[in-house]
Amino acid sequence: MEKTNGRIIKGLGGLYEIKTDSGKLECRAKGVFRHEKTAPTVGDLVTVGYDELQNPVIAEIHERKNILIRPPLANMDTLFCVIPTKDPEPDLFTLDKLIAIAESLSIEPVIVITKIDLDREKADELASIYKGSFRVFQTTLADKESVSSLRAFLESDAASGISAFAGASGAGKSTLMNLLFPTLSISTNTVSRKTARGRHTTRHVELFPLSELLSCQASGYIADTPGFSMLDFERFDFFDKDELPLNFREFADKIGKCRYTRCTHLCEEGCAIYDAVKSGEIPTSRHNSYVALYNILKNKKPWDKKRQ
Repeated sequence: MEKTNGRIIKGLGGLYEIKTDSGKLECRAKGVFRHEKTAPTVGDLVTVGYDELQNPVIAEIHERKNILIRPPLANMDTLFCVIPTKDPEPDLFTLDKLIAIAESLSIEPVIVITKIDLDREKADELASIYKGSFRVFQTTLADKESVSSLRAFLESDAASGISAFAGASGAGKSTLMNLLFPTLSISTNTVSRKTARGRHTTRHVELFPLSELLSCQASGYIADTPGFSMLDFERFDFFDKDELPLNFREFADKIGKCRYTRCTHLCEEGCAIYDAVKSGEIPTSRHNSYVALYNILKNKKPWDKKRQ
C-alpha cells in the first residue's frame, strides 16, 4: 500500500488522528521514535506507512517550524493573545512574556482585548500600546457582532496554518472562542463569582479545521488546548538575554544604533531604544517588561537552564 502524508490533529494514549487529503485515519507511531527520544505531536506533518500486518503507522515526522511543550503543539503560526480590559486587571507583563516567546518561535502574535464595554477608555489605552506593531482586535463578550472583524480575519489567508488562543484565567478566552466557534462548545468551570468567567477544562490538544468551524474556505486550523502554562523564564530556557531585544519588534529599527556596541538597552546614555522610550516612540510598559525579563535572564546560571 502507498504511503500518504497528513497532519496530526489529535493524539490520545498513543493513538493519533491524522487528517489527509482523502479524509481521516487513526494509527500509532513506529517504535523507532522512542529510541530517537522524540514523539509525534499534534500539528506535526507526517508520513503514514504500513507495518508487516498492513496496519497504518506514522513512519516519518517532517521537519518542524517550531514546537511547544505546554501545550504540546507543533508548527504553530498565529497566537491570539487575549487580555481583559478589567475584571481581572490586565497583566501586561504576562502578555509581553507570551509575545516574546511567540516571537522567538516565529509565531505571529495577535492581540485581542476583551471586555471593552467595562472600560472603553482603558481598552483604547491598551490598544494604543500594541497597535503600532501588532494587529489588535477589541471585543466584548456580550455581543456576538463585536467579534465580526476577528472572525473575518480568521476566514482570511492571514490566519492560514495553525492558530491558538491564550490568556490568563478570567480573560474570557473560552467565552470568546465560543462566540467565534459555537459548534466547538468549549467546556468551562467557574473561576469565581467576581469574574463570572470560566476556566478552560480541555485536557488535551486538538486541531479543528476553520473551514468546518466557520463554514468558509479558510485553510487553517484552530487548536483547542489546555492553556499556555509555561511562561517561567527562571526555570525554562526560551532564549538568552542577548537574544531578548530581537523578540521585542518595536526595538528592531533601533538595534545597532546605540552609542555603545554592548548596550543592554536598559537606561544607558546614548541608547537608541531608551531614547525612543523617553520620546514616546516605544511604549513605556513594553520597555518595563523588557527590563524585567532582562534582569531574570541576566541572573540565570547555566545549571538553572532547562530548554523548553
